[in-house]
Amino acid sequence: MTPDTAAVSVSVADDAEVMASVDDDGRTERLVIADISREDAWISMQTTDVVSLPDRQ
Repeated sequence: MTPDTAAVSVSVADDAEVMASVDDDGRTERLVIADISREDAWISMQTTDVVSLPDRQ
């Protein structure tokens, strides 16, 4: 599956509500980022693969 990299129109971006959360199922922590204003609009990755904001600078 390849990601959809199409540009987002301004009208769609204005209606989006995006949230992030760390999901811990007991085995692996995962960062989940989701647009809660749309169905099936989310991504997740293991927290070991995530770069913290201070480390990005």
